[in-house]
Amino acid sequence: MDKPITTILFDLDGTLLDTNELIIQSFEGVLGKHYPGQYTRKEILPFLGPTLTDTFNGMDPSRTEGMIQEYREWNMANHDQLAAEFDGVTEVLTQLADKGIRMAIVSTKRNDMVHRGLNLLGITHLFDTVIGLDDVQRPKPNPEPLLLAMDRLNASKEEVLMVGDNFHDIEGGKNAGVRTAAVAWSLKGPEFLSTFNPDYMLTHISDLYELVGVAVK
Repeated sequence: MDKPITTILFDLDGTLLDTNELIIQSFEGVLGKHYPGQYTRKEILPFLGPTLTDTFNGMDPSRTEGMIQEYREWNMANHDQLAAEFDGVTEVLTQLADKGIRMAIVSTKRNDMVHRGLNLLGITHLFDTVIGLDDVQRPKPNPEPLLLAMDRLNASKEEVLMVGDNFHDIEGGKNAGVRTAAVAWSLKGPEFLSTFNPDYMLTHISDLYELVGVAVK
């Protein structure tokens, strides 16, 4: 019998914070300049999730540094106008924290942008630790960031759930030996995420109540 879930590791973008339009438009600005007419919105979707270095290296490594800088400038300038929480996030996470569930962010974004997103939602205080790109050598799907979060929380893998909107969240969870939950509100869709065999598929963030055994009035 599975042990109760006491600790939840969350991806941020596309899971708790709706930055889909922000990310797409950031890529459109950069790619439209360097590769005019070559990338549609649909063709940009696979770039949501992996690190910017991985994405731009796949196009032209000699341009990677410059394109990352351009992306980040556009992204930072428009972040607060285009980013918002997904339905129910603040309410549900507050309830989980009040019930003693330990929570952490495990993201492939730079730490400063992770904290900017959390501060925008006003939920920074709900997380026991935050793992960003600056904290690790190997981001998800490598288990390193998850293992670091678990170490900081003194959590055993049997009691941990990884929640995310992309394949690297699910594969990262599996590589770390923890249970995984995909979110059906992912821009890539539940059908795509199902191919990676997550343990659970959340249709709304409040589905976590049942998974962790929290009763909410």
